[in-house]
Amino acid sequence: MDREIITTEDGSTTLYIPELNEHYHSIHGAIQESTHIFIKAGIEYYGQKNIRVLEAGFGTGLNAFLTLLEARDNERKVVFHTFEKYPLTPQEVEQINYSDLFTPEAAPLFQQLHDAPWEEDVVITPYFTLHKHRADFEEVNFHKYFDMVFFDAFAPDVQPRLWTESMLSKFYKALKPEGILTTYCVKGTVKQALRNIGFNLKRLPGPPGKREMLRAVK
Repeated sequence: MDREIITTEDGSTTLYIPELNEHYHSIHGAIQESTHIFIKAGIEYYGQKNIRVLEAGFGTGLNAFLTLLEARDNERKVVFHTFEKYPLTPQEVEQINYSDLFTPEAAPLFQQLHDAPWEEDVVITPYFTLHKHRADFEEVNFHKYFDMVFFDAFAPDVQPRLWTESMLSKFYKALKPEGILTTYCVKGTVKQALRNIGFNLKRLPGPPGKREMLRAVK
């Protein structure tokens, strides 16, 4: 599947897949979107000093990178599990500019996320441990292990199977009681599926270019 590097409105890069006419992040700002949905409405809202996160999926590594920086800056210990079936090539990683937009010491941390081996816990910093699963979401089989889910799959119109009640229930089961799931998607069928599973939903203001987002609580 061909992927193109593009620059979004906040100066951060993302990937575009012509075959699907789909971007990995918002064209209005990749960093702005991820910070709004997953850091502010997720990590900061939850507020605990020890957090286990499950992400679907790793993509450019932006959500993991922002979580790592937040954990470092706030001395928050995070264990971060993420799924990705089609990882970026080394050449694509070199063209992603996230580390250039932060402090100089951030650059090697971003690279370490992508260089980390798959299927094992890797301590990136004293506050951030990464575990990358090179697999599809169908293989999610955790039970009451995570505090938070970052649901950042491609849109339902592009990959509807990732947003079914059956698939979303895997992430519900993976969460501890009172755990949360955050996502950019507010499509009616997705909201109904989340309710049917047992989530309590809260619609929140979205990032630039998007009116709303969702936080779901188990």
